[in-house]
Amino acid sequence: MKKKPNLILFGIDSLRADHMSLYGYPKLTSPHLDEYASRGVAFSNVISPSIPTTPAYTSMFTGMDCFGTDVVALRHKGGLGAHLKTLAEILGEQGYHTTCVGFSGNPASRGFQKYLDFEGWGSWEQGRSPKAENLNKVAIPELKRLAKEDQPFFLFLRHMDPHAPYLPPGPFERMFYDGDECDKNNHSLDKVYAFKPFRDFHASWFPPGCTDKDYVIAQYDGAIAYMDACIANLFTTIESLGLEEDTLIVIDSDHGETLYDHDCHFDHHGLYEPTLRVPLAFVWPGKLPSDVMIDAPCYMKDVTPTILDLMGISPKPRIKFDGRSLAPWMFGMHRESEPETYITEATWMRKHGWRTQEWKLIHALEPDFHFKPEVELYNLISDPEENHNLAEEEPEVVKMLEERMQAHIARRTKQTGRENPMYTNLGWHGHGDKPFSSSQEAYDTLYIGGPAQAKALQARELRRQRGQKKL
Repeated sequence: MKKKPNLILFGIDSLRADHMSLYGYPKLTSPHLDEYASRGVAFSNVISPSIPTTPAYTSMFTGMDCFGTDVVALRHKGGLGAHLKTLAEILGEQGYHTTCVGFSGNPASRGFQKYLDFEGWGSWEQGRSPKAENLNKVAIPELKRLAKEDQPFFLFLRHMDPHAPYLPPGPFERMFYDGDECDKNNHSLDKVYAFKPFRDFHASWFPPGCTDKDYVIAQYDGAIAYMDACIANLFTTIESLGLEEDTLIVIDSDHGETLYDHDCHFDHHGLYEPTLRVPLAFVWPGKLPSDVMIDAPCYMKDVTPTILDLMGISPKPRIKFDGRSLAPWMFGMHRESEPETYITEATWMRKHGWRTQEWKLIHALEPDFHFKPEVELYNLISDPEENHNLAEEEPEVVKMLEERMQAHIARRTKQTGRENPMYTNLGWHGHGDKPFSSSQEAYDTLYIGGPAQAKALQARELRRQRGQKKL
């Protein structure tokens, strides 16, 4: 009997698509990922509609939107609902060995049989952070172990290099920068240091005396390039083990990253394009076309249905996913497009909105710590960087998008039998369940601290909430 295909899924945290050379970025940040993706099918218009990590990965692993998952917040309370089945659980029931590397403390990673961790953070005092090499030290031995087994496997790898702190080892820290990062005449980081909620976190990994925003952006690019070089080691291992013909490789990100965009500096909050747009590629030599780039819009909820479709696996009992397989497009067949979507954020701000291919509406559900207006409207065609808020100039467009959003909320609420999670997850910020009454209150309350505190925010519940055993 022929062995079922394997699955290796690269989940690269905080990787924004427009900083990959794969998608036209002028700096060569991702040559190995570019070349590997060219062996299969890549997608250039992928939106992660529910920010940040926890809801994004939950949608990716379950094939559901935020109404289906009931998850919208980074600091989601408790585990996933019993109504959900994750990709790891589905494949485990099909006889797969399932291993998760670097994601053991998050509710979204429920269902893996084995969890392995690595050091994926860092600070200036600790020195340059070899995050991807740390991952390889754990992942490559596990990959070799899985390859020897008679059963098929699912290996999930969560890379952390593009996630702050950006501390790529040499020579990558100077690869995209040759200036003086401590030039006293450069004041581009002044407003970053002035933002109290994040300033201590940023200061903990910026070089002492750093003044230049372009240096920090170059560290993000350098972190991608460093990770890309380390991922080449994984690609080599996959090839040397003879796994390519029997293994579907998926490259994805949970969300993008804001660098010097919209005052949401060096983080991933704000429902702007740098945070929403992510890479996505499927590689399976001999089974998928090669050198294909598809521009049609797709979403995180489409990833699991696509994987199962390509691998020929049907969950038992059958699951009605909110997402749909992208496979028809890969083979030149018809698949109905979904050009607009509901977008949500519950990271450091609580907002939702409606995104079409032309317009984006952002509506705050409570005041935010950036003192931004309650309603924002952007024309994504004429103003792709979203610099001009048209909410006051185009009230009819705001009304139209708001009505479409509310109709969608009402429809999904009725279909799921649950209230919109954006209305019920009031403890999204970790400071009780009372919404902020003013931007000043949000500004005075929210605080990241150093890298240790930031790391704890992502894994606050750890394995206690799911009874996971770390192996």
